[in-house]
Formats: sequence, C-alpha cells, structure tokens
Amino acid sequence: MLIDFRPHARLRGKRPVDLGTSLLPVVAAILDSGVDMSKVRLVFDWIQYRSNFRNAVDIRPIMGRGQEDELEIAVDLRRAAQTAPQEMTYSLLSQQPDRLYLENWTAGSDSCIWGFNSLYWSALEQWEKVTGQGYEQALPGGESDARNRAAAADLVCELFAIWDQLRASNALPEELYILELGVGNGSQAKVFLDEFREIDHRRGSGYYRRLVYLMCDYSAHVLDLAREAVADHSERVSSLTLDATQPCVSLAFLRKKVFLVYVSNVYDNLPTDEVAQLGGHTYRVQTRAYLPGQDAQELADSLSVSTSQLNGLVHKLLRLGPALLADACPDEFPSACAAVRFWQQAWSALRLEEQYVPLVGLDTYQVTSAVSGEALRPLLESGPDVRMHVSNGAVASFDDTLGLLHPYGKLVCHDLFVTGMEGYRTTFRGPGKYDGSVVNWVNGPLLAHVGRRRGFDVHYEPFRHRVAGNIVTMTAQARD
Repeated sequence: MLIDFRPHARLRGKRPVDLGTSLLPVVAAILDSGVDMSKVRLVFDWIQYRSNFRNAVDIRPIMGRGQEDELEIAVDLRRAAQTAPQEMTYSLLSQQPDRLYLENWTAGSDSCIWGFNSLYWSALEQWEKVTGQGYEQALPGGESDARNRAAAADLVCELFAIWDQLRASNALPEELYILELGVGNGSQAKVFLDEFREIDHRRGSGYYRRLVYLMCDYSAHVLDLAREAVADHSERVSSLTLDATQPCVSLAFLRKKVFLVYVSNVYDNLPTDEVAQLGGHTYRVQTRAYLPGQDAQELADSLSVSTSQLNGLVHKLLRLGPALLADACPDEFPSACAAVRFWQQAWSALRLEEQYVPLVGLDTYQVTSAVSGEALRPLLESGPDVRMHVSNGAVASFDDTLGLLHPYGKLVCHDLFVTGMEGYRTTFRGPGKYDGSVVNWVNGPLLAHVGRRRGFDVHYEPFRHRVAGNIVTMTAQARD
C-alpha cells in the first residue's frame, strides 16, 4: 500500500492534524474488506472548498494496462475527523453505493458540471433573484481584487509610458484599444476608467479621447450591470458577449491592436481535464456526475416524481434554463422560481465519481486544437507522482488572446494560479463550487510554456495590493 499525504504543512502549526484519527480507521477498513493492500493507493487531501464535488472518502479505480486494476482511496482530512471514515471506507469497498448517475464516464471538461456552470452565468439574474444576493458576495471577502485603485493607477501609468514613447516616434495609433475579459459587475472597469481619465487630465496627454475600452463577458446580465456601472464613460466603452475560450472568433478585427488585455477571475471558471502520472504511467481522469441516492429521493419526492425521472428533468433544465423549464413542465414547476430552487438543490447535491484510465501517448491527446498533449510531458515528468489540471479552457483563451496584442501590448490576469508543480503535489486545487459556478486553480506552468512557444515572456507574482490572499497576477508580454 502506498500512502500519499499531500497537505504536509498541516502536520505542524498551532492546530496540527491528528493523522491517526484519519489514517488508522481507513487502514482498518481496508484490512476488514479483504482488498489486496498491494493494489491500494491511500491519498489524503485537505479540501478547502466547503462546497465541492467530493465525499469525505472516495474510491477511484486505476484502470490496468494489461494487468489487474488498482484502487485509490481518497480522504478529505478537513471532514474525516467529523465523519466515520472507517465505516464509509468499508461501505464503499464492500458494496455498490446508491447513486443516480447523470452521465456516462467522460473527460472532466465534458462533464455536465460545465453545463451547470454555463447555466449559472446565462441565468444569473434568476439565480440572484431567488438567493437575494449578487454573485460577488459568494467570493472570499465578498468582492474581487480587480477593483483596487492602486492597481488600476499602476496599469494606467505603465500604458501612458509606452504611449508616450510611441507618440514621440509617430508610431501611436489614433485609437487606443483596451480589452477586458470577464467584467463582473463593472466595478473594475469603472475604477480603471476613472483613474485613466483623472491621470490623463492631470498630464494633459489627450489619451482619454482616443481610448476604446471593450468589455466582454459570456453573461448578458453581467454586461448589463457593467454598462450601468460605467455609464459616465459610455462614449469610450463598448460591450460584447463572447465565449472566453475563443475571443478571436468575435474580436478578429483587433488582431495586433490591443495594448492591454485585462482578465480577472475568468480562467479558473473555464472547463478543464485532469491528468496524472502514477508509478511511471500517465493517466487521464474520467468523471461521472451523480446525485447521492438519499438526495435524489428527497428531490424527487419534493416534485412528486420518481427518481428515474430526475435525470431527464436535470438535463432539460440544462438545455432550456429555469424559465422555459417551468413552461415545459408546469406540473413539476409552477413558476420559474420553483425551477430555480430545483436547480439550486440539484447543484448543491451534485457529486463527481472519478477513475483513472491509461493515456497511451501524450501526442494522442489535445490540450486544445492548437496545443498537443506533448506540452504536458515536462510537467508530468518533473518529479514524483502528480495529478494536475490541464486547464484546457484557460489555455485556449490565453493562446487565442495573445494574437490580439499589439507588439507593445500586455496581458494582465488576476486569478488562482498554481505557479509551480509542487503546488499540485501538496494542495487540493479544485474543483470547488462558488455559488452556482465551478472553480479550479489554473495550471500556471502550462500557460507559461504555451506563452514561451508563442514568443511571450510570462511571469507570476502575488497580487501586489493585498497582503493576504491567494490571487496571483500573471503578465504576458512579447519578448524584445
């Protein structure tokens, strides 16, 4: 049996984890079950997201390569002490759990959890109406770091320095494009534009009248809120709904023209696969979404339907949205609000079952249509066993966005980045749930590798304008 204890730091400190209360009961359950211990990997994580897709104990098959399958038993240390890990482990090893599956085994980026994620942003107004709070209140601290005035002023001054140089050599375009992907409620845009106008007025540069600020987001409701927030700058601002993973589809006219692309808390909300290197072999993590049996029964009873009908109702919700679902199924959902409550209950109960399947040849796997799985090799082979996000959506968005940058342009992104591979070996990085959306930390080493191949320098540093917190700032700029 191999034991992989990942949150090493929690063994020390003021309140160290008592490993015995988690490890020994699980080992006892493995012994009682009669499972071949030589085929077991016991993995301990600390899942910091209080709302997530995992149980306190999970079983993950490791599919064999012409040999007997192995098992990974995963334990969440944060919850194990408050549960009964021995009974839970023994039950999972001894019998088939009661679960209502919502899909077949699939790659993580194709799971229906991303259908829920898309629904959240497309029907955000209805979700907020039922919860009675805006989505930003679900963020740690109740707000985004994007609205920091000092950070905005720093960006403006950097831009003005570049534009001054270009103007001195008669190389400054008449229109000065700035692009924001993922605008939130518009507070970041307002702070930036206010600072921009004030600094421009103080310097007498005349750049504000030449500014074209493009706000882009997947959610039309979010864009409506953002437009209201920047109404004072309406002559300088345009807005556009787009898919963040393919910005050039809508913004091809901006190729090589954008001086600043600003992204905040977008990449961590885009679809991703996971891959792993275990015992010298490479695996792809497959997932299968389900509702625990008891939750499924309670949800079915609340609608006066059978559990066998729930699967169809969930997928109809993902396809139609809550308002049209209420129209299509008035007996189950007398109003759109009732459909939203069903959505929220299903989302709260939703879990992911996982298994490892062999990945034969990284060249047979595509991170994106433009990036081969071979880009993962140096990361997977960088040291001991590792499981990591591929960040497919983030890589696609980043790679596509680089083509929009002016030769003197820069991409600035504030997000949850893993900046070194040890970050994956020691800490759980998602998926978690933020309100109705999905969050995963982003594979920073992979984005840096992709950027370098495109001729860009990519750097990471802690967010300068907050002492504590997990937000990291990534910058990407063409090499001199």
